[in-house]
Amino acid sequence: MAHQVTDADFAAQVLASDKPVLVDFWAEWCGPCKAMDPILEQVSADLAGKVSIVKLDVDSNPSTVTQYGVRAMPTLIVFKNGEPVDMKVGAGQSRVQLVKWLEGHAA
Repeated sequence: MAHQVTDADFAAQVLASDKPVLVDFWAEWCGPCKAMDPILEQVSADLAGKVSIVKLDVDSNPSTVTQYGVRAMPTLIVFKNGEPVDMKVGAGQSRVQLVKWLEGHAA
């Protein structure tokens, strides 16, 4: 299961990480977000040790959502060295597409 982050621990868990972090901005009421869960679980296993995958509930963490301009769910943002470096919006990615995308940031 992907680790949950909040406004309170976002800086420590994501921005201070020594490896790339994929943040899944999601909501409980979002069907496409729930559809992405098993794919993200597989990707997390595929890339264990190379990329961290965390989830941030947009309804409970408005500060981080506002800071990064997230307006649609799911939004996936890759952070590297404390900075957002890439983003995908929507649930259209397959496991293979996500692994390939993230491997490019883990290199």
